[in-house]
Amino acid sequence: MTKPLANRIALVTGASRGIGYATAIALAKAGAHIVAVARTQGGLEELDDEIRKAGGSATLVPLNLTDSDGIARLGAGLHERYGKLDILVGNAGVLGPSSPLGHIEFKTFNDVMAVNVSANFQLIRCMDPLLRQSDAGRAVFITSGAANKATAYVGPYAASKAALETLARAWAQETASTKLRINLFNPGPIRTRMRATLMPGEDPATLDTPEQVAEFIVPMCAPDWTETGKFYDYKTRKLMGFRPPA
Repeated sequence: MTKPLANRIALVTGASRGIGYATAIALAKAGAHIVAVARTQGGLEELDDEIRKAGGSATLVPLNLTDSDGIARLGAGLHERYGKLDILVGNAGVLGPSSPLGHIEFKTFNDVMAVNVSANFQLIRCMDPLLRQSDAGRAVFITSGAANKATAYVGPYAASKAALETLARAWAQETASTKLRINLFNPGPIRTRMRATLMPGEDPATLDTPEQVAEFIVPMCAPDWTETGKFYDYKTRKLMGFRPPA
């Protein structure tokens, strides 16, 4: 039986753990070849083992996404090998400090923006031409409710996700007349290391797993997904549009 994502190339960032790890495996099970990007070689090798067990295949790319030249080289390598990219899942992100804004060092703020915003901007720049070569290019960026709630004490993280949402929406507008479809996905509280860092007293057993979340990301990467510039809220299971403040 033909798998729904057979012969498709999927780039997943932050693929060594959490939602990125689970999404990479789910995409591989659906037939995609995974280009897995993360800083940790060990995590990538574990992912490769799991993908192989599931009958899939992966290319491992140990890369710190603050290395903008490295992202450009990755784009060039994908062009040389495949001539296209079908799926981009921009999952990598850092929480940053949990502190009042006035207590946060300028460099610390910039470190959060470098991973959560600038790296995704460079991915858009370098992967846009490759996604346009696909017959159905799809991009999904992982965001957070903190972006619109402006959550206290995680200001840099909230600001970075708000910026990411705006970048993704602008890209969706720019590509609306093409075959690309660009969307955002808000997982909400999920059983991840980031969530445990933010809420150390929370019982993780009360939270859904990354594997459960990944099952909802995969359809947004499929050729038959038609929406663009939208926001999928996992908690409510609703696809939402954006509107100006009331």
